[in-house]
Amino acid sequence: MVAFQNPAASPPPRPTRAARRTLAPSQTSLDDLGTPLHEVTFVVIDLETTGGSPERCGITEIGAVKARGGEVLGTFQTLINPGVAIPPMITVLTGITEAMVSPAPTIDNVLPTLLEFIGDAVLIAHNARFDVGFLNAALVAYDYEPLSNRVIDTVRLARRLVRSEVMNCKLATLARHFHVATTPSHRAFDDARATLEVFYALLERAGTIGVLGLDDLTELPSLERHPSASKLKLTANLPRTPGVYQFVDKTGRVLYVGKATNLRARVRSYFGSDDRRKIPALLRETDGIRIIECATPLEAAVREIRLIQQLDPPYNRRGKGWRRYAYLKLTNERFPRFTVVRQPGDGLHLGPFPSATSATLVREALETAIPIRRCNVRVGKQAACTGARCMPALLGVAACPCSGEIDDDGYAAIVDTVERALTTDPAIACTPLIERMQAYSAEERYEEAADTRDRLAALTRALRRARLVELWRRLPRVVLDTPIGELELRHGVLQLDQVSLDDLAREAASLDGPCPRHLADEIVEAGRWIERNAHDIRVLHVDGELASVWPNVPSERAAMR
Repeated sequence: MVAFQNPAASPPPRPTRAARRTLAPSQTSLDDLGTPLHEVTFVVIDLETTGGSPERCGITEIGAVKARGGEVLGTFQTLINPGVAIPPMITVLTGITEAMVSPAPTIDNVLPTLLEFIGDAVLIAHNARFDVGFLNAALVAYDYEPLSNRVIDTVRLARRLVRSEVMNCKLATLARHFHVATTPSHRAFDDARATLEVFYALLERAGTIGVLGLDDLTELPSLERHPSASKLKLTANLPRTPGVYQFVDKTGRVLYVGKATNLRARVRSYFGSDDRRKIPALLRETDGIRIIECATPLEAAVREIRLIQQLDPPYNRRGKGWRRYAYLKLTNERFPRFTVVRQPGDGLHLGPFPSATSATLVREALETAIPIRRCNVRVGKQAACTGARCMPALLGVAACPCSGEIDDDGYAAIVDTVERALTTDPAIACTPLIERMQAYSAEERYEEAADTRDRLAALTRALRRARLVELWRRLPRVVLDTPIGELELRHGVLQLDQVSLDDLAREAASLDGPCPRHLADEIVEAGRWIERNAHDIRVLHVDGELASVWPNVPSERAAMR
């Protein structure tokens, strides 16, 4: 019969078939992963079976121990009638005979009580794949959901922590190595108690390399034989809060800057789950880790952008290219045309773009939609337009003022169309591209349709980004009440450090030209975060008008449906 010892609860009645689907415990949430280990409830479980296959064999015994903070909260043990014969070799190994299990309950009668005992605890097992595999097979067979609890395998922990000290990682070997009080006997309850004692001994070892929380423990097996595992001690005191981290070398030079919503979990991931090619070299050079704790993930994102620009870390790739950002400029000449420039000047600009290539793609989109001239011939203000027609003009895709086919007033109308397309009426440029893409698709000219689609997508992204930046740059001061506290922005610059804020805000406030390259990324980061969370944000103060005066940019996705 079932032996269930838990002062807080009694065995529950067996649920109806309809209720079983929702009875299985839920998985530990992400918030729970940072829980200190002494506050985590563990259930150590062990099964005896008639063989090694969950599909063909049955469970003969279950033993489990529930513990938290070194204190045993309850125990569970029962023989199970497997419904199949017990092979003689299994009887010799475990001492469990068919006469012993004949009067025992079947697994379907035990499962409700076992699930109640496990609850939402973290499961511990020695060779967990075997025990959890049998349990899940039984649960599925009787119309329950499989276990979703977080599982920790003491075999994998032992391989990570003491493999060089023992001949193998069998339970009996580890029990002798750690001199635990309970001797494994191939009986479920004794083996569960021995596993719990071995687990506590392994936790002591893990604590020496900074394993203090549940997230640390679950990641530990993945760090097996990591070449820089000895540097895990650098992460021992990292907090589980949002912030910015910096890997530094022996000279104090910053090698890499990153942001995280959980500093401890993110930095420790470099020693296991992060398989990018540059990571081993980064960790070899790392001699220390600096952190800046932040009140919110948004603050961490903005600080990361500023630090990367300031420090130029060699191992960062994202965020370092801001000096190479390019602009698409409408030139100031008699017959304006588009050109890609690195440094903005007078006149109408779009950008900055992350590269000259992306700026060129947007230029091609605009030149496809509007017949602005594409040649680079310079025509003086008083010069006669009698030159030869350029190739785009011969193909009929561009105006040709250089040859006199269109006069100054006619070309001025084209320029006015361009300016409206980039400011007040984006449909002027987007609609022709949408129509062209649909026409190519109808004619099964799919490569040309795809090229047009890419140009349209690049244009709409650029217009939306430009509008977002200009919306916030126009506002001298905005104070918002958000789920992460009050935020203050001046001309789109998030208030973090007063001195730097004043300087950055003055630069952002200069509306005579396009947004400075070094400010575009952080204004976009803050603006997009506000857009995503707008339903939870209340405006406390605003200088100016917090609204866009322009219509929406047409959606390229809607055009492709």
